Amino acid sequence: MAIRNIREIGEEILTKKCKEVTEMTDRTRYLIEDMLDTMYEANGVGLAAPQVGVLKRIVVIDVTGEEPYILINPRIVETGGEQTGSEGCLSVPGKAGIVTRPNYVKVAAQDVDMKPFELEGTELLARAICHELDHLDGHLYVEKVEGELTDVMAIQPEEE
Repeated sequence: MAIRNIREIGEEILTKKCKEVTEMTDRTRYLIEDMLDTMYEANGVGLAAPQVGVLKRIVVIDVTGEEPYILINPRIVETGGEQTGSEGCLSVPGKAGIVTRPNYVKVAAQDVDMKPFELEGTELLARAICHELDHLDGHLYVEKVEGELTDVMAIQPEEE
């Protein structure tokens, strides 16, 4: 498919609430494929539709590199525990900050066939779910950062 431009902090679209997906269309399927390609190309673990300029309630997440989760119209139905750790975002390049999130999350969503399902996650998956769902309501992790954002070095490939 195609790599899309990732919207960055300061762009108005990242502050808007997304609309529910009411039916699966070819256009929406292409969007999901593009989101996956874009996330992998950027070495991210999650991406929400507004990050590529589309105000739809769609999130893709892959914390293992094995099998991505595609969440359409996701909503958190249960949380538990707490974790505090460093968090970054493809829409806030070169920065990271300390954020406290639930350590366990259960989310109800629909799959690409618009069939309902639930997903439970802990640790990094729980953090990614919360982070990406925030995007759907127009929020960035920088609103939750404890202390200051820090600069992170991009990992450069070794020269041969």
